[in-house]
Amino acid sequence: MSGENHGSAAWRLMVKGDSGSAPEVFVLELSVLAVPDCPNGPVMLERLGLVLADYPDARVTGRVVRDEAAAARLGMHGSPTLLVNGIDPFAALGSPASVSCRIYRDESGRSQGAPSVAALRQAVRQAAGAGPGI
Repeated sequence: MSGENHGSAAWRLMVKGDSGSAPEVFVLELSVLAVPDCPNGPVMLERLGLVLADYPDARVTGRVVRDEAAAARLGMHGSPTLLVNGIDPFAALGSPASVSCRIYRDESGRSQGAPSVAALRQAVRQAAGAGPGI
C-alpha cells in the first residue's frame, strides 16, 4: 500500500449452483484503507490473501488515507479498514470516520490490529451471498 490510490478493482466469484444449474456470478470490490505506515495494513492484506488464495482473479486495492476528510469520504473507521463493495463489514453502527489505529476482536475476544482469517472469510462470504465454499 505504498501509493495514494491503486485504482478500483472488482473480481467475479463464481459459485456452483444445484446440479444442472448455471453457476451464479458475484462481483465483489475489495479495498483496504490505511494510514501511512500502518503496521497492520500488511497484516490485513496477508490474511485477506489467505482467504482469497483459491481465487486467482481476486484483486484487492489499497489506498493510503492521510486525513479525516478523506476517511469520512471513503468510509474509513480506523486503520486498517476493509471495504467490501464500499461497505465496512466490521464497523459498529454509528462509528465515526477515523484515521486512528483500529482494534479488532478475534473469535476469543482478544484484541488484534486486523480481522482474523475466519472473520475476513465470513465477511467475504456474506457479501457474496455465497455458501460455505469460500
